[in-house]
Amino acid sequence: MEKIIVRGGRKLQGEVDISVAKNAVLPIIVATILNPTEIILKKVPMLEDVTVLINLLRELNCEVKFSPITGDLKINTSNLREIEANNELIRKMRASFLVMGPMLARFGRCKISMPGGCNIGSRPVDLHLKGFKTLGIDSEIGYGYVEAKVKNLHGNRIYLDFPSVGATENIMMTSVLASGITIIENAAEEPEIWDLARFLNSMGAKIEGAGYGRITIHGVSELKQPEPFTPIFDRIEAGTFMVAAGITNSKIAINGVNQEHLMPTIEKLKECGVYCNMDGEKMIVDGTGEKRPVDIKTMPYPGFPTDMQAQMMALLSITKGASVITETVFENRFMHVGELGRMGANIKIDGRVAIVEGVNNLTGCEVKATDLRAGAAMILAGLVANGQTEIGEIYHIDRGYTNIEDKFRKLGAEIYRTYR
Repeated sequence: MEKIIVRGGRKLQGEVDISVAKNAVLPIIVATILNPTEIILKKVPMLEDVTVLINLLRELNCEVKFSPITGDLKINTSNLREIEANNELIRKMRASFLVMGPMLARFGRCKISMPGGCNIGSRPVDLHLKGFKTLGIDSEIGYGYVEAKVKNLHGNRIYLDFPSVGATENIMMTSVLASGITIIENAAEEPEIWDLARFLNSMGAKIEGAGYGRITIHGVSELKQPEPFTPIFDRIEAGTFMVAAGITNSKIAINGVNQEHLMPTIEKLKECGVYCNMDGEKMIVDGTGEKRPVDIKTMPYPGFPTDMQAQMMALLSITKGASVITETVFENRFMHVGELGRMGANIKIDGRVAIVEGVNNLTGCEVKATDLRAGAAMILAGLVANGQTEIGEIYHIDRGYTNIEDKFRKLGAEIYRTYR
């Protein structure tokens, strides 16, 4: 069983390079289904979720080549065949449901298993199916699968009851090849939405307004082969290292960041006493000052990201005073509280609210990564805990972070992976 071992007490220094964003590259890989030509994606991180999608495309008779040295991913879906409903790979991750939209746009029908992923709360596909119906797609949910078909894929106006990232992406990809104009109201505004539209437009799609609450898609009859494409860098990985500087009272430089995408995290860290400033293309994060308690409420972008909630909780667990964290996005995203408690954190939960009373010290012990971001929080807590922290179930961490222990070691952390 693989574990990550962290020995706390060391300050960080130096520079860290941020990888391409998992949440950007996954829908972009899926979007290649729309275009039966060779497509090259650059600097793709070899994450577990990326591997799942690559294996899925290969099972569907697509030609996929990946270079772990350059990060170049070459995909050709010209020989793509239809998905079987019981495909085990579909059930492994949430993002796999995004294949439904492109498959419907290309073949007019699709039957796939219900998707899986981190157990952080209910993420129903009803918004996806509501959008599909507005585009003329009939769908049916059976025992563990979803089946959909369409005869006349046409544009329409779609209002999302909640600005769901996945539903926005799925509807946007489907609409690219629909006749007429599609307008998505109350669309998700995350930077990854903008990046997906940037990729689709590079293939000849006509999308306006992505990254804002109203997206307009003018349907096209076919797509063209794009130039090699590099997705955006990972704002959540960057945010994790920003918190690392704060929790270890260190000063580090982060390469590969977009300050605008990080503003919700930057502003909350500033309120806490961690300061982030751009120096050319580097972000300098100064976490050496006194920390202050803060209140956090997770919200869809441009609010504070739910994917940074666990990491901030680790920081606040050793910040003097009481902080309040309200989770509004997922109802089951406090599973890391129990693991932090094992290390000595003083956190009380009332529904979707966590009250964090800062303690003087954390103590290393055996913990587990209950989900992807919880795993990152365990590493952060281990960096400052007395003694040794052993983190289990790290396959969750590998779903979203590339060589995270190597990056921390380059900053001076004492961290390594065991295979026992």
